[in-house]
Amino acid sequence: MKLYFHPLSGHAHRARLFLSLVGQPFELIEVDLAKGEHKKPEFLRLNAFGQVPVLVDGETVISDSNAILTYVAKKLGKSDWLPEDPTGAAQIQRWLSVAAGQIAFGPAAARLITVFGAKYNADEVIARAHALYSVLDMELATRQWLVSDRPTIADLAIYSYTARAPEGNVNLSAYPNVRAWLERVESLPGFVEFGKTPVGLAA
Repeated sequence: MKLYFHPLSGHAHRARLFLSLVGQPFELIEVDLAKGEHKKPEFLRLNAFGQVPVLVDGETVISDSNAILTYVAKKLGKSDWLPEDPTGAAQIQRWLSVAAGQIAFGPAAARLITVFGAKYNADEVIARAHALYSVLDMELATRQWLVSDRPTIADLAIYSYTARAPEGNVNLSAYPNVRAWLERVESLPGFVEFGKTPVGLAA
């Protein structure tokens, strides 16, 4: 397997993290976003949207981080990470939708402002992040992981941008259950850190 990524992309990190946690050998290929490599024809043939990450597994090309999590879990038969039963699968999908929705337009967007200079309304996206983490903190008050009694791809989909939320000026101090959950993810064998950027509250 080959994973096209960028070290500052939380989407790319969640894919890289999962491959590492399940012990799947893969080649890591950095895409230089600053030089526009993600918009060049050879990369656009892999992902027409011009985004990282992209996973190449032989003749199979999977773009989108959540799709990669699902593909790897299915390909490797990791039903502990992606349950096969209807209820478990639906609960996973719920959190993948949160990752693509509230995470992307909350803490991820807030971080895009400070790290990449994106033109979002900071107050709006930071408020959205706090609304999300208030719910997440309540959800984690009675259990250690988001879906079951062990980590799943749901936890990985939410982890990366939450871990670096302070870089987007999102203060996590009011969410003790979220912070404890972050520590649990970071203690997993095979964990790979998401690169830190000294911006926002992390400056």
